[in-house]
Parts: sequence; C-alpha cells; structure tokens
Amino acid sequence: MQEKITKVSTRVHHEKRLRKIFWITLGIILFCLLLFYFVVGFIYNRGNFSINLEENLYFDKGLIIYDDPEYKVFRTELLAPSPDVFDEILEYWLPEDIASLGGGSHNGDNYLAYTFYIENTSEETTEYWTEIVIEDVIKNVDDAVRIRLYRNKEPVTYAKVAHDGNPELNTTPFVNENLVTSIYVPDFTPGAIDEYTLVIFIDGDDLECTDNILGGEFKVHMDFKSTGPSN
Repeated sequence: MQEKITKVSTRVHHEKRLRKIFWITLGIILFCLLLFYFVVGFIYNRGNFSINLEENLYFDKGLIIYDDPEYKVFRTELLAPSPDVFDEILEYWLPEDIASLGGGSHNGDNYLAYTFYIENTSEETTEYWTEIVIEDVIKNVDDAVRIRLYRNKEPVTYAKVAHDGNPELNTTPFVNENLVTSIYVPDFTPGAIDEYTLVIFIDGDDLECTDNILGGEFKVHMDFKSTGPSN
C-alpha cells in the first residue's frame, strides 16, 4: 500500500514539474515574440526617412540640422513621419510648390515630403558630404520607388535602373543597391543655409509597378558626413 502511494505521489510530482516547465517555456516564447514585435515596430514606425548628422560636423565645424527655422538646436537626428498609405501615384499629382511649403513634414496622399535645413553656424568656410542610404527593401518595392531631392529648390529624381539595365525616364540611377546618391558640398560659408526637401513616392507609370510589390517596405536615411561615401 505504501509503495502504491509513493508511486502515485511521484507521478503527480512529475506531472506538476512538466506543467511548470511547459508554462515557463511558453512564457519565454511569448516574451521573445513580444520583444521581436516591439523592436520591429519601433524600427518601422520611426518613419521611412531619417536624417543623421555626424557629431563632429557640429563640434568641429559648427553645422546644425533642423526642420523649424524658429527652433535651431543641436540634434544628431531628424525623423520624417510616413503617410498613412503608400500606394502608387502618378508623378504629376505631386504639388508644383512641394519644395516651397516650409520646414517639416508635408506629406500628401501616398507620398512622403519633408523639408529641413543644414546651416553653418561657425565663422569659417567648411565642407560636407551628404548621401542617401537604403536601409531595407522588402518585395523589391524599390523597383518602382522614386526619390526626388530638392537642394535649394533644385530637384533631382533618383530611381533604380530598369530591368533592362537602362535608367528610368527622366531619372538619375541609384549609385548601387545600397546607395541612392552622394553629394559633395564645398565652400560652405559662414551663415550659409542649404534647404533640402525629400519626396518619396511609388511611380504608377513604372513598368515594374505591379502586384508583385504589394505589401513591400522601403526605408532610407540621409547622412551628413565629413567624409565621402562609405558604399
């Protein structure tokens, strides 16, 4: 009788231990999934476009970036909010005065538009490099993406080369799969201000704009640096 009670007790203890291990394992898995969700959400909810200023451009050369001319403070990063929807549009739908709407975000239906400034607050003439870097692409949506950069209201539209290897119509090709463009600005004089407006949209006239890119993601950032391109 005692032996039977001992066996039952051992079995119950073993089952309890297995249940405990199961719930602990399940908890760890759920925690990891939640952590992954929040990390990915944080990355992609930061916007499709960010601007980064190398610290030594400020500390050594006195350059600052800002999107509000009334609020000029040292920051190493600006973030542009994404539009709620990013469906394809036609290029002529973009407002003609899109680069004259002031600083900050002025997104429209299905496109991102953001204006900001870099200023030389020092008493010496200097220089800087700026480059637009592709962070991530999902489902080859970059095949139909257009990136239009206005520098002091002068636009250049960048696009990935077509599948036949030729530039898309009225565009400048991306430098490579990781780099959209690299721009060198010499003789940036004391008090000088460069105004940038960046517009990102999916061109509905592009032959690569098909259902295959539905649900795709595209993230870029723009760096201001003291040296040339890293790619």
